[in-house]
Amino acid sequence: MTEHMLELLLRELDVDPGDVVQVPGLLDLSCLWQVYGVDRPALKDPTFVPATHPAFGQGETPKSIFSTLRDGDVLVHHPYDSFSTSVQRFIEQAAADPQVLAIKQTLYRTSGDSPIVNSLIDAAEAGKQVVALVEIKARFDEQANIKWARALEDAGVHVVYGLIGLKTHCKTALVVRREGSAIRRYCHIGTGNYNPKTARLYEDVGLLTSAPEIGADLTDLFNSLTGYSRKVSYRNLLVAPQGIRAGIVERIDREIAAHRAGQEARIRLKMNALVDEQVIDALYRASRAGVPIEVVVRGICALRPGVPEYSGSITVRSILGRFLEHSRIIHFNAIDEFWIGSADMMHRNLDRRVEVLARVTDPKLTAQLDDMFTSALDSHTRCWELQPDGQWLASPADGEEVRDHQVEMMKRHRSQT
Repeated sequence: MTEHMLELLLRELDVDPGDVVQVPGLLDLSCLWQVYGVDRPALKDPTFVPATHPAFGQGETPKSIFSTLRDGDVLVHHPYDSFSTSVQRFIEQAAADPQVLAIKQTLYRTSGDSPIVNSLIDAAEAGKQVVALVEIKARFDEQANIKWARALEDAGVHVVYGLIGLKTHCKTALVVRREGSAIRRYCHIGTGNYNPKTARLYEDVGLLTSAPEIGADLTDLFNSLTGYSRKVSYRNLLVAPQGIRAGIVERIDREIAAHRAGQEARIRLKMNALVDEQVIDALYRASRAGVPIEVVVRGICALRPGVPEYSGSITVRSILGRFLEHSRIIHFNAIDEFWIGSADMMHRNLDRRVEVLARVTDPKLTAQLDDMFTSALDSHTRCWELQPDGQWLASPADGEEVRDHQVEMMKRHRSQT
């Protein structure tokens, strides 16, 4: 804090200089939740209630998730789309459905009174095969995850604690269902945890699908995680630690080649952090080749944008709002690929964790992802822009038209219901 700011606060708050304690590190601001508890509605955001995704119906009678997914894939965007009436209901219906034979799911963080875990317990007690991969090394959630793992084991769930030396950070669920004389697999792959509480505060996306290729990929993945195979390549997935970095760099290089061949190349990335040197170097190569690159990053970014003859075609911005921007989405325009998943471009994600990125192919869903990027990258969207010298500047400038990306997302999702 500058001396000028300190003097201003002392004067306006009528505080004696002797009462000032200077702390060299970060402040613990958790006590400020008490301030939020003050009954002053005018100082708070309007109440926001997530809406049920239109594909899953309205009213008191929920539509079958399985019949919906047989008609086509669904992309949910939390917190705007309700987690409880989409992903949570998917697991609840699977647990209660007598035609469901098996449920397999990864659990990294979940809530203290987790309806997801309770549904898995119900499914196991009903005689279904249930596999839960519980990550007991999830930071700050170790105790809760150990408690849930014991409860799952007591109910007869096959609990797996991951691969040696790796954290399992991916967000995946697989449901195997008997339909007549056939077997169909239903899947969820997301960017956020199976936690109904944080799903109201974190912005995330998830793919719900019955596509056979995704089902086969998740079957292979769970076989690998439970020790029955050593699968490293997949059809529509990129899986760390073997496949994500190489897969992303290879697609950046394909975008460069497409640009040189005269195609309309463009790379858009949305993530929490961008620090991996190999990915950053590939983006620099693309920029030097003339490929436009737009990055939306919530946290740390080691890439330096806007440096002439090096990263001149790269822009980086960060969006801060009432919801924590948590989704990871990547778009390669010339090769026409959208990817979503759990991995940030960091060493720990790409080398020391099991992460999953899934390709989204349905044109209706890719249009949704494109719309999210268009809104986040609008020149009037309130954000912070990273400068070539490493400084972050507020944008748009004073006096210019300003729009709020998250408010726009809320409006659009309300209009769909």
